[in-house]
Amino acid sequence: MNAYAVGLLHDIDQNDEILDYLRRIQATLDPYAGRFLVHGATPEVLEGPFDGVMVLIGFPDLDAARAWYRSPAYRELLPLRTRNARSVTFLLEGCGPDHDSAALADLIAAAH
Repeated sequence: MNAYAVGLLHDIDQNDEILDYLRRIQATLDPYAGRFLVHGATPEVLEGPFDGVMVLIGFPDLDAARAWYRSPAYRELLPLRTRNARSVTFLLEGCGPDHDSAALADLIAAAH
């Protein structure tokens, strides 16, 4: 099942540290089959407040996403971003191809 690393970034200081981070991050993703699906896009916000940019990185599974985030190579780069941007970052597992929201609603209703 696919998994994703999501970053919601605000107040980015576009300095040499951020440029270094951008130049080096792909090498940390490669061993875990991570790839950018969205990189620094400004979303068209339809509900709620959001005034930043979004990053979405895809992985083959949650174990690969966790291993990447915890890897020494990425942990070395992480301060280059955290010193220069406010962010919310999280990992999440995607839905399988057979996901059915109506069936999920039925399960939730049955549990109540």
